[in-house]
Amino acid sequence: MKRHELIVIGAGPAGLSAAIEARKNGMDAVVFDENSRPGGQLFKQIHKFFGSKEHHAKERGFMIGRSLLKEAEDLGVKVELHSTVMGIYENKEVTVKQNGEVHHYKGDYIIIATGAAENMIPFKGWDTPGVIGAGAAQAMMNLQGVRPGKKILMVGSGNVGLVVSFQLLQAGCEVTAVIDAAPRVGGYGVHASKVARTGVPFYLSHTVIEAKGGDRVRSAVIAEVDSHFKPIPGTEKELDVDTICIAVGLTPMSQLAGNATCKMELMPQKGGNVAVCDENGETSVKGIYCAGDVAGIEEASSAMIQGKKVANHICMKSGYISEDEAETKYHGYQASLGELRQGMFAPKNKGRNDWTATDEGYAISRNLLAKGFVTEEELKAFPAASYEKEGVHPVIECTQNIPCNPCQEACKFGCILVGANITRIPGVDTAKKCSGCGMCVATCSGQAIFLVNKEYEKGYSSVTFPYEFLPMLSKGDKGKALDRSGAPVCDAEIIDVKDFPAMDKTAVVTMKVPTEYVNTARFFKLDSAK
Repeated sequence: MKRHELIVIGAGPAGLSAAIEARKNGMDAVVFDENSRPGGQLFKQIHKFFGSKEHHAKERGFMIGRSLLKEAEDLGVKVELHSTVMGIYENKEVTVKQNGEVHHYKGDYIIIATGAAENMIPFKGWDTPGVIGAGAAQAMMNLQGVRPGKKILMVGSGNVGLVVSFQLLQAGCEVTAVIDAAPRVGGYGVHASKVARTGVPFYLSHTVIEAKGGDRVRSAVIAEVDSHFKPIPGTEKELDVDTICIAVGLTPMSQLAGNATCKMELMPQKGGNVAVCDENGETSVKGIYCAGDVAGIEEASSAMIQGKKVANHICMKSGYISEDEAETKYHGYQASLGELRQGMFAPKNKGRNDWTATDEGYAISRNLLAKGFVTEEELKAFPAASYEKEGVHPVIECTQNIPCNPCQEACKFGCILVGANITRIPGVDTAKKCSGCGMCVATCSGQAIFLVNKEYEKGYSSVTFPYEFLPMLSKGDKGKALDRSGAPVCDAEIIDVKDFPAMDKTAVVTMKVPTEYVNTARFFKLDSAK
């Protein structure tokens, strides 16, 4: 039997972060993961993270994964792949299946960081080839470089469903619709808006009731649901799709915690059955901890901080750091987590649907919740989205209290203001002059910032917007400007494209539109494919 001071189960963001923190303090740590590569879900994630700089805001998930792996390698963290932990037993003994054999390990401390599994919903034909989970779709696109299908129905409007819908569009797929049994969009409004303005319709209070096709998906039947989530007869619609992508939430993979006789509790706000943990992540079984999604569903940024916090406590108990040092770090981690756990999307608010106003008192957009985009009329209530100024200036269509502030750091002239509270809706300092550099447009993780110049030339204005699709647009391209719903509103011409390395693959594109459409035009579609 091999012994280690610390055994970490799971090489995702929480597990790797924990092992790195332990090794930094001189502790012997080994990480077991059943997969062929470490990093967990990070390498599937090509979108930019929210939060602040310390939370890896504006960094793409796979780049964060690369940084974690390099740090782990540089520190000599032992990561054993193709290693399935089968059980945790008395005295913190762990059995691991490796190369077809069962090996026994013993740890002084154990961190369970096994993450979460995708939920599935049963419906007629749900086992038909072409019905896949959102995680599978991400793996196909972002790891294998394979399109999951040509025409996709997305089931679920939470952040996973919205992010994967956008990535499907980036991969060249057609997203026929986003549906959700809930009566409102579940994820960030900015994620919904960037999908809606490409022309993808949202059907809220709808569910999928059948996948047709037999040998493969050839169409999907959806129907409206009542207040008890029961399909309403006569409301069926048949959609021409070849893939049905399911994104209806995650469930913590807490089986090992239960196997270890940790006290368990069903906590809907955390995603399901989880181990009861104290403020340091320690379970009822002394020396066994949980970190990341296995302790409650949150974002990867939170998982990384949790991993560090748990390892910090273990290092203190093992004598590698002093109580004072551990206490100082603990408060820092708690403060960082606290920033991410503010606002209407905080874990404690999971399941709430009674929001009517933001923290600042602005009315929540009803259209955003029902159709995925904010109307021009609703935006008039938000100063940063509706003010007018001579020359080029930013327009910020971020209307919810989301923990994010990269826009503030991106503007070197101080035009954009968020303040110390990162869930505050961004404001604009109208006294400051915008340079038109476009860095705020490229940096915004929600792609919710535009630059507007009403005086571009006589009768025409310019609208600058973020663009992450191929083929890349070029100066002189002509097509249609699309509004926030994705409907064409006027002719438009591309007059500038910026795609500097600092913009990290988010091109900043400027189109010329008739001035009467300057507050309406928010996206662009070529008249014909290149």
